[in-house]
Amino acid sequence: MARFDAQAAELDATLRTFLARYETALLGAAAEAADSLARGGKVLFFGNGGSAAEAQHFAAELINRMMRDRPALAGIALSTDGSSLTSIANDSSYDRVFARQIEALGRAGDVALALSTSGNSPSILRGLEAARRLDLATVAFLGRDGGKAASLADCALIVESSVTARIQEVHLFAGHLYCEAIEERLYPRGGIAP
Repeated sequence: MARFDAQAAELDATLRTFLARYETALLGAAAEAADSLARGGKVLFFGNGGSAAEAQHFAAELINRMMRDRPALAGIALSTDGSSLTSIANDSSYDRVFARQIEALGRAGDVALALSTSGNSPSILRGLEAARRLDLATVAFLGRDGGKAASLADCALIVESSVTARIQEVHLFAGHLYCEAIEERLYPRGGIAP
């Protein structure tokens, strides 16, 4: 048996379970984001730690490209502005670091996409609450049982695992599918952009 066979099998099973349960919802969330982007909206991605890195990654996939060259799409990672993050955390509290940015940057019809392996991070919960108050569509890539964030998202996509690494690996795969589906809807192969 190879050293990492057990982890690979665990990832495979976790990923297949996630896709069986959430493929339709994931495609629906991507279609909603594509429609928002076509109307001049944006997708605001946010998360803490490894999830912050994934938020940044997905914003880059929209801004630059996923599968092929096409016009840039408005994706913003809320974890990348060190001055805003630290001033909000210092002057208010860390719980407000995403909510405050959503209040500044979000507009009705935009999409707020949260990533959290626990679904219980106060900064994630406050961010989703702010997005709902401002009439943004809310999507959450979550782990474990979804935590408190599941009830705050219009579309909660939950990786039912207690292993943080597996949750993040499935989030990465799902985020790529999300960005690919957005790109395909807006710029279909051989088609003309709306």
